[in-house]
Amino acid sequence: MTGGAGFLGSTLVDRLMEAGEEVICLDNYFTGTKVNVARWIGHPSFELIRHDVTEPILLEVDRIWHLACPASPRYYQANPIKTAKTSFLGTYNMLGLARRVGARLLMASTSEVYGDPEVHPQPESYRGCVNTTGIRSCYDEGKRIAEALCFDYHRMHGTEIRVARIFNTYGPRMFSDDGRVVSNFVVQALRGQPLTLYGDGSQTRSFCYVDDLVEGLIRLMNANHNGPINIGNPGEFTIRQLADLVRARINPSLPFVYLPLPQDDPLQRQPVIDLARRELGWEPKVSLEEGLDPTIAYFRRSLGLDS
Repeated sequence: MTGGAGFLGSTLVDRLMEAGEEVICLDNYFTGTKVNVARWIGHPSFELIRHDVTEPILLEVDRIWHLACPASPRYYQANPIKTAKTSFLGTYNMLGLARRVGARLLMASTSEVYGDPEVHPQPESYRGCVNTTGIRSCYDEGKRIAEALCFDYHRMHGTEIRVARIFNTYGPRMFSDDGRVVSNFVVQALRGQPLTLYGDGSQTRSFCYVDDLVEGLIRLMNANHNGPINIGNPGEFTIRQLADLVRARINPSLPFVYLPLPQDDPLQRQPVIDLARRELGWEPKVSLEEGLDPTIAYFRRSLGLDS
C-alpha cells in the first residue's frame, strides 16, 4: 500500500490487518506518520518501508493499493511539481510493478478531476471543468493523467485496475493543520478561535466518513468493475452549514471571519453514487452529524485538550 501511513491509508491498513492480510506499507512521511501505523510495527504480517513512489521499487505482491499523494491544498500546493510527479511517476511505477507481478492495482483518484463542475451533481460520465494552469492543477491534472495511465495499461497490457474517485473524506487521523475544511473548523473551535469562512460560505461539499470510504475501497478492489467509480457521501452541505454543526458541538458563541474565496475553489461538489450502489452494493452509513463526534474527540486528544 502506497501512502499507507497517511489518514486514509492507515485506516485501510487497520482493516486489512484485522482481516488477516499481509501488508507492505510504503510511505515517505510527507503527509503520513509512523504514529498512524505504530500498532502494527513488529507484527509478523506487517512491513513498513520508507519509500518515495516517484522511484521504482521491486516487490512481490498480489494487490496494490495506490493511495500515495498529498490530498489537501496546503500540502499539495507547497510543492506542486512534486505533487504532479507523485501522481504521474508514482502511478507509472506502481502500474509497472503491477504489470511485472500480475497484481491488481486500485488507484485512489479524486473528485477534483471534475474541477469546478458545470454539471451538478457529478456522475462518472462527466468529464470535468479543470483549470490546467491554475494553482490546484498540480493535483487535479495529476490525478487525471494517473487515471489515463491506468486505463492505458489496462488496454495495452491487460493490467487489472480499479479507479476510485474519492470525494471529501473526514475522520480521525486527519492532520490538524492540513487546511481541509472539517479539520480547520474543528481545530479553530476547540482552540476558541473564530471560524474562517471563504467567500460567503454558500459553496457546497459532500462529506464521507473515513470508515465508509474505506469500506467502499475494499468493495471496489474485490469487485469486477474497473471504474472509475465515485466513492463519497451524496449528502450535500454548504460550508456554512458545516461550520454551524461544528460550532454547535463545541462552542455555539464563536464568531465567523470571512475571507476571499481561493482561486479555482469549486463552488459545488456532490457525487452521484448510483454506480457504486449497483456494482459494489455500497453506500455510506455514517451521517455528517454522526461522524463529527468521533472526529472532534480525536482532535481533542491530539491537541491535548481532553483532560
